[in-house]
Amino acid sequence: MRLITLGTSSGKPTLERNVSAVAVDRDGEMLLFDCGEGTQNQIRRARLRLSRLSRIFITHLHGDHVNGLTGLISTLSLDGRDRPLELYSPPGIKEYIEVSRRLQIFHLRFELNITELDSAGVAYDGEEYKVICRPLDHSLFDLGYAIVEKDRPGTFDVEKARQLGIEAGPIYRSLKAGEDVTLADGRIIKSSEVVGPPHPGKRVAYCTDTRPCQSAVELARCADLLVHEGTYADELADKATQRGHSTVVDAARIAQEAQAKRLIITHISPKHRDETDRLLAQARAVFRNCQIAYDLMKVEV
Repeated sequence: MRLITLGTSSGKPTLERNVSAVAVDRDGEMLLFDCGEGTQNQIRRARLRLSRLSRIFITHLHGDHVNGLTGLISTLSLDGRDRPLELYSPPGIKEYIEVSRRLQIFHLRFELNITELDSAGVAYDGEEYKVICRPLDHSLFDLGYAIVEKDRPGTFDVEKARQLGIEAGPIYRSLKAGEDVTLADGRIIKSSEVVGPPHPGKRVAYCTDTRPCQSAVELARCADLLVHEGTYADELADKATQRGHSTVVDAARIAQEAQAKRLIITHISPKHRDETDRLLAQARAVFRNCQIAYDLMKVEV
């Protein structure tokens, strides 16, 4: 799994930073979290393929998180997309899309399935991973998300199987699937004899536009990677609270309490344009394994 920070500025784009969007490239499938204006250009700059986009998750309906959405959807239609696209968001996104389509007069050539989320729960549950959500603490209803991969089967020990007299074929598949098998000579071979323990799935949390809150901690609990907003420097904590945001130190404390393995701080205020090193020093005083995001940053998970 690979995460790409497409936009890392808060409120408005700057020459160095576009507004909020994060892509996750997972086994050839692309997930998109938020879609501020200019996101489709950032996707191209990152050398990602729009055709692989399967699901979009919106945190909230402020413009710097959704103003690129209808343009991206229109482009997908112009490109001839014919497979469904799934969109998950707090309530209001259906009306936003419908009004935009009516006023802009554009037609979709594919099915757009919209799920409006108004509480904590499972936004999507697939065979290999699920995406869970929790309300955060902002100036309007806002969701944080976590991608939670399901455990993968353990490694199959081919040499051990051969020693037990098991030939390659359907029996291998049954054992790999966790099933015990009975051989022609009557011996029962347990899957655990030739298959190692499961490989734990990865967990990636995305929490932006929020005051520090317990929901963010729970989403990031033992996460391999937490992407959390840090709009302001520590000395502007009062301003952050008033505006429904976090400081870089707040983000570090969330990562520390959640026992996350790694922290990427995003949604940086333009007022801190030339202060990346200072922001990073403040955060690392609390949680060492962290970085300040920059546009098109690629993170392997």
